Amino acid sequence: MNNFEEKLSKYAEVIVKIGANVQKGQKVWVNCTTDALPLVYKVTELAYQVGASDVHVKLTDDKLSRLHAEYQSKEVYSHIPQWAIDERNDYLDNNVVFIHILSSSPNLFAGIDAEKLGALTKNAGEAYKHYRTCIMTDINSWTIASYPSADWAKLVFPDEANTDIAQEKLLDAILKTVRVDKTDPVKAWEEHRQNLTEKAEFLNNKNFIALHYTSKGTDLTVGLPKNHIWVAAGSKNAKGADFLPNMPTEEVFTAGDRDRVDGYVSNKKPLSYQGNIIDNFKLTFKDGKVVDFEAEQGYEILKQLLDTDEGSRRIGEVALVPNDSPISNSGLLYYQTLFDENASNHLALGAAYPTTLKDGTKMTEEELEKAHINQSISHVDFMIGDAEMDIDGILEDGTRVPVFRKGNWAF
Repeated sequence: MNNFEEKLSKYAEVIVKIGANVQKGQKVWVNCTTDALPLVYKVTELAYQVGASDVHVKLTDDKLSRLHAEYQSKEVYSHIPQWAIDERNDYLDNNVVFIHILSSSPNLFAGIDAEKLGALTKNAGEAYKHYRTCIMTDINSWTIASYPSADWAKLVFPDEANTDIAQEKLLDAILKTVRVDKTDPVKAWEEHRQNLTEKAEFLNNKNFIALHYTSKGTDLTVGLPKNHIWVAAGSKNAKGADFLPNMPTEEVFTAGDRDRVDGYVSNKKPLSYQGNIIDNFKLTFKDGKVVDFEAEQGYEILKQLLDTDEGSRRIGEVALVPNDSPISNSGLLYYQTLFDENASNHLALGAAYPTTLKDGTKMTEEELEKAHINQSISHVDFMIGDAEMDIDGILEDGTRVPVFRKGNWAF
């Protein structure tokens, strides 16, 4: 077995055993592109070896996806057939675990009509509502990992003329972020999760009513709903099995108050959304809602995102990530949210996770909204943290407690 094969085997083990934590007899659904097949083969085989009853691989191809986006009409392109909805729902109702392996170029759909992309996002969001509910309430397990395609690797390493070397560099960088480079990756993850859990416990004990963010281009106060819960790495599904949703992860997160966000915030890393790059943008909030925005790159795509539905102009997630973290310290810009959000404090426009509110998973949509938990068919993280960011936690009596100073934990 050569070094490349060894790396992929260790990576597959982390994905299957730690991320997805596939259980005996469980069904597995793998979303991936053809670029990721070398890793998918190993994930599939290992999933069967640990006891999966069925590994359903849903393949797409970036070149074909681009052609469909270019040539299909908006109506055809954005239509979600009933059989696709039924297929996914059937797996969801049979305790499936989803493994998403991201490989696509972050600017795959650059130049495609923003309205066409927006229509697909909206229709898919409505069609896959049952899926979204099961995932956001942790009924089903899920994990997101990645594999370097040639186009993505060239974007991250533009000065590397040899595409194979660029892909190898990106794979090595990815493996470091998920601790596969450690002698005992499983132990390394246990220690990391414990550290994040301690941060979440501190924040939960403080019970802040709001956070105040300040940095260049940012002066924002984000309210936190009553009975909010800070969550660290790792979740449990409805059957009590552990899983790790994001690989990598460096965050602790909770829900924002959908009606109490005021001020302005600027991004600090590019946002890849719908196969387009949005960069150098600023959002202005009043009473929880984006009332003004600007962007030097991707303005129309950002507008389409904000207009997805009423909830897409409000904050669903508040996540804290120290600037002194492995991904940030690597100095790499991945142009992919899975990585870049774990190098920076970030917020998410759109839906909040009901798991971040006491008894939230037992509430109806109306009850969640009454509790100031945002509802939307979208959930898009964008990166706002840098080495200069300060964050104060505000207590009910108005006292301010340092949470971040100069981009890092203040406690």
